[in-house]
Amino acid sequence: MARHLFGTDGVRGLAGEKLTGELAMALGRAATEQVGGAGSRVLVIRDTRESGEMLEAALAAGITAAGGEALLGGVLPTPAAPLLIAQYGFDLGVVVSASHNPYQDNGIKFFGADGLKLSDAVEEEIEQRLEDGFAVELKIGRVRELHGTGEDYLRALEARFEGLDLTGVNLLLDCAHGATYRVGPEIFRRLGASVTVIGDEPDGRNINDGVGSTHIESLASAVRSGGHDLGFAFDGDGDRVLAADRNGVTVDGDELIALAAIHLRAAGRLNGGGVVVTVMTNFGFHTAMAAAQIEVATADVGDRYVLAELRDRGWTLGGEQSGHIIDMGFVPSGDGIASALLTLEALGGTDLGARSAMEKLPQRLVNVKVADKALALDAVATPAAEENSALSGRGRVLVRASGTEELVRVMVEAPEAAECDAICARLVAVVEAAG
Repeated sequence: MARHLFGTDGVRGLAGEKLTGELAMALGRAATEQVGGAGSRVLVIRDTRESGEMLEAALAAGITAAGGEALLGGVLPTPAAPLLIAQYGFDLGVVVSASHNPYQDNGIKFFGADGLKLSDAVEEEIEQRLEDGFAVELKIGRVRELHGTGEDYLRALEARFEGLDLTGVNLLLDCAHGATYRVGPEIFRRLGASVTVIGDEPDGRNINDGVGSTHIESLASAVRSGGHDLGFAFDGDGDRVLAADRNGVTVDGDELIALAAIHLRAAGRLNGGGVVVTVMTNFGFHTAMAAAQIEVATADVGDRYVLAELRDRGWTLGGEQSGHIIDMGFVPSGDGIASALLTLEALGGTDLGARSAMEKLPQRLVNVKVADKALALDAVATPAAEENSALSGRGRVLVRASGTEELVRVMVEAPEAAECDAICARLVAVVEAAG
């Protein structure tokens, strides 16, 4: 069966239009029946979007219609879901969030009793239940507020980073007016840092609006002008992070993963001796890991694919350039707050500007709108291969189709920005002419 509701990160769409209360209720019921049925205990958490309460209530109605118990954990980062599932032995977890998207969008993603996102196969079975319809059968569950979830999450972070002393560190945090706005500043203060916060006044509509990891320039400017040691920017649901050093230079996920990999290996905590990244990861990362004798495995774009590769290999660390960083030693999910703390642990100080984990190559990425992705990819295949061959050992070319839009993405990395731009322009012209 072809999935038409679930994407790579749950069900997502315009709240009230694609993602309605009726659909949320049906998903809550179908998922509860599929995973555990009557008596299932289901955690529900959300971010700060104005549609979150509506979808939370609808999910709870669906869960109880299946005879389950809906436990409302309130506003929390996405990675709190697998932690709470493990702590309380829940049968299912649901996160209501559209991550870095604007407030008009929302999403529903499910986690199983193992703390992992549901597999494609289980999501297909849930969709099939929606298509088949529900039996008329009286099942009445319960809805309860689950108090203290924020403190549970904070205690888990304190236990993981026991011994990390941030006394004297002057931090700026950008919480994107999202799910980290309470717990984010609190954990850094508990560990001794001096913390200034922006993006911590959610009103239901300002999530990710000019702030957060998708608008890293806001953080970079504020770190530089405010004289802070460094800063971290989270996204709306708190599963990713980017950083800025004291000079306002931005630091992406590739560099943060490189820092973490070298640190964890030195500490004897890099299980398997390798790290998983995606096809978008900068060529400089691979060069740095080769020099550090750390094996690198490459997965498709998407944190679920990084996680799958980590589990298959039994490795600890992986992530994406966008700032999704997974440390299996803490939680099987991207966690922006934990990744920021891991960065501080790796630095052993406050100066991100002194980092030397990797040297990034100039990278250019152009999204080309096309009418026929297959035709465009076919036309550019040979020129791309020739450019890749010419860059062998110095950089690379990656041309791929978007999985969700009528776009072909052309990415080039080369030692010099001018060469990078020239190659990218040539390939973009081929794609445009064909598409």
